[in-house]
Formats: sequence, C-alpha cells, structure tokens
Amino acid sequence: MENIVGLKFKAEETVTEEKTALAVGSGGLPVYATPCLASLMEHSAYELLQQHLPQGSSSVGTSIDLCHSSASPVGMRVWAVCEIVAAEGRSVTFNIKAYDDKGEIGSCVHTRVIIDAGRFLDKAQKKLK
Repeated sequence: MENIVGLKFKAEETVTEEKTALAVGSGGLPVYATPCLASLMEHSAYELLQQHLPQGSSSVGTSIDLCHSSASPVGMRVWAVCEIVAAEGRSVTFNIKAYDDKGEIGSCVHTRVIIDAGRFLDKAQKKLK
C-alpha cells in the first residue's frame, strides 16, 4: 500500500428525524444524535481507506475517542472531514472533525485495522457454532 498519511476525505448527510437523539434512544431531544455523528465520522474514514486497499481487503474500526461539542437541528447539513495521521502495519489512525453550517460540532481520533474480509467473516461466523 502506498504512503497514505495526509490523505483526506469528506462525508456528509442531512440531519433527519431518524438521526436524532430522541429517535435512536441516546437522548430525549430532536437534535443530531452522537451515535449518528460517530457513524458519519467512521464512515468517512472507512471510505477513504477503502479506496486504497487491495481487492478482498477491508477495514474495521477498533477505537473512537469522540467529542460532540454542538447540537445540530433537523434539516441541517452536517459533514465530517477525516485525515490519515498515522499508518503502522495494519493499523491506521485518523483525525476527524465534523461541522454543520454554523461551525464545528465535534472531533475525534479514530483507529481502523486492515483485515482480510473473508477470513474476518469466517472467524465471526464461527462464534455461532
């Protein structure tokens, strides 16, 4: 895999009723849910890394240290910009910042591990036996 440190990617979505804290059960208010913010951030990292992996490889998130610092109402556009800050062996670390139309709403450090998709799924399925 080529040197990927410094690469960036942006993922975005609009806050809908289904993505509120009230709807997902993470709180009681109709604002963008922290689990949805985490998902958007992780999605940005996954998409960026996937573009640079060989066929049959994927990545899984192993940690996320997230700060959700500002609420976003239903109807507002939100986006996450990730940057690869370290890549050692199969481990890749990202710094991610999230925004809405009024400014920064969160940040995180996220780590993903590169895996062989087939082997990973086989190992997971063996847990059912």
